[in-house]
Amino acid sequence: MIFKQFYLPCLAHASYLIGDESTGIAAVIDPQRDVDHYAAFAAQRGLRIQHIFLTHLHADFLAGHLELRDRFGAKIYLGAAAKAAYAFTPMHDGDAVEFGRVRLRILETPGHTPESISIVVYDLNAGETQPHAVLTGDTLFIGDVGRPDLRAALGWSATDLGGMLFDSLHAKLLKLPDATLVYPAHGAGSLCGKAISKETVSTLGDQRRWNYALQPMTKEAFIRVVTADQPEAPAYFTYDAVLNSAERPTLEQALARGMRPLSVDALLALQSAGAQVLDTRDPDEFAAAHLAGSINIGLGGQYATWAGTVLNHEDPIAIVADPGRENESAVRLGRIGFDNVAGYLNGGLNSLESRADLVRFTERLSAPYAAELLSSSEAPLAVDVRAPREREQKNIGGSLSLPLSRLAENLGAVPRDRSLLVFCAGGYRSSIAASLLRRAGFPSVAEIAGGIAAWETAGLPLQIASAAR
Repeated sequence: MIFKQFYLPCLAHASYLIGDESTGIAAVIDPQRDVDHYAAFAAQRGLRIQHIFLTHLHADFLAGHLELRDRFGAKIYLGAAAKAAYAFTPMHDGDAVEFGRVRLRILETPGHTPESISIVVYDLNAGETQPHAVLTGDTLFIGDVGRPDLRAALGWSATDLGGMLFDSLHAKLLKLPDATLVYPAHGAGSLCGKAISKETVSTLGDQRRWNYALQPMTKEAFIRVVTADQPEAPAYFTYDAVLNSAERPTLEQALARGMRPLSVDALLALQSAGAQVLDTRDPDEFAAAHLAGSINIGLGGQYATWAGTVLNHEDPIAIVADPGRENESAVRLGRIGFDNVAGYLNGGLNSLESRADLVRFTERLSAPYAAELLSSSEAPLAVDVRAPREREQKNIGGSLSLPLSRLAENLGAVPRDRSLLVFCAGGYRSSIAASLLRRAGFPSVAEIAGGIAAWETAGLPLQIASAAR
C-alpha cells in the first residue's frame, strides 16, 4: 500500500492519496481543487487515479473531485446522505472499495455535516482484520472534533448535528482499535474546529486519552462543550458547501476564462463598474505604494480565508500582484470557488509609474511613536481588528474593538472625523482593514507596524479587556 498525505498550510487542509502497487490503482480523498500534485505523484509511482472520495461536502474550500473526474475519468464517492448534481456512488455504513491489497471501508459518521463519512483503511498485506488508519474528515481532528454549527444556514441545528456527532464518535470511531492511526482533513488554523492541534496524525488511543471532546460525558454535556466558543465562520462557508454539491466549471476552465492581462485603463474601467481590485503583495509593499481603492490581502498569510471573508464572490475581481505571481493569486482564490477573476494588471504596480495621481500609501507607525500619538491632545482612535478572544487576553487601552471579519458591516461605528490607527497581532490583518477603510472613504488611516506584538516588545502598557471594563 502506498499512503501519502498532502498538506496545504494556507487552508490547514490535509488530503490523501492511497495506492496499490500491484494493480497500480489509486484513490484520492478530499482533494484540493488544483490537482496537479496528485497527478504528478501518481505518475511517479506508476499509479492511475480511479477513485475520489469526499468525506463530506466541505465548507471551507472547494474540493477537486470534478477536476480529477474530468482528467482521469475517476469515480466519485460520497456518503449516502449526500445530495449532489453530479453522478456519484453513495456509500453506506459498511460499504467498501477494494483495489489490489487495499480496502477502504466506510463508516457513516454524521455530525459535522449530515452526510459525513469516515474511511477505514486496511493494508491487506499486513492483515485483514486490523485497520491501518482511519481518515476522519472533519468528524474527528487531532485534539478536537468537527464543529456542528456550520449547516445552520441550510436548515440543520447545531444541537441536532451535535447529537449525531456524539453518536458517530462513540458508536463508530471509538470502536476501532487504539493503534489505528487517525488522519483528519484539517490541522491547526482551520475554522472547522476551535482547538485543533498542529499535529496532522495521531492514534485513536492517544485521542481517547487527550482529546477534550472524547472524555466521559453525557450527550447533552458534549453538545454544550462542542457548540461553545466556536470561531466565527466566514460567509463563504455556506457558498462553498453548496458549490461542492454542484456541477461547475473546473479550475482549469475558470483560469482560462479569467487570466487575461489588463492595461491600467482597462483595470480602472472595471473598478469604476464595481470590480474589486485585489492587491496580493505583502503588506509592507502595499503600504509603500498601491492603487487607490484596492484591497490588500497578501499571499504570505491566510490569503484564501481572508479573501473569502472580505470579498464577495459575485462581483468581478481584478488582481494586482508581483509580476509572476498573478496565477498563484487566482489559483488560491479558485481553491475557495472565487472564480470571478476578470484579469490582472499587466506589469503589476510598475504600470503606475507614470500615473502618480492613482498611487496611495499607508503610514505604518512604530509602536513607540503610535503610543506618543495616542497620548496626545488630538489622539487618533486606535482600532483593534483582532478576534474577540485575542482581545480578551491583552489590548491597548481606549481602543475600539472592530474584528476584521465584521468590519464591512460595522463601518457606521467608526467616526469619519477622527484619524484612525489600526492594529492587529502582527500587521497582516491591519493592512487588510486599513485598505478596506480607505476604500470606504475614511480620510486618515494609519497602522501600528508589527501590531500588538511590536507594542509589547517595546514595553508599552497593555490591559486585559475584562479589567478595562
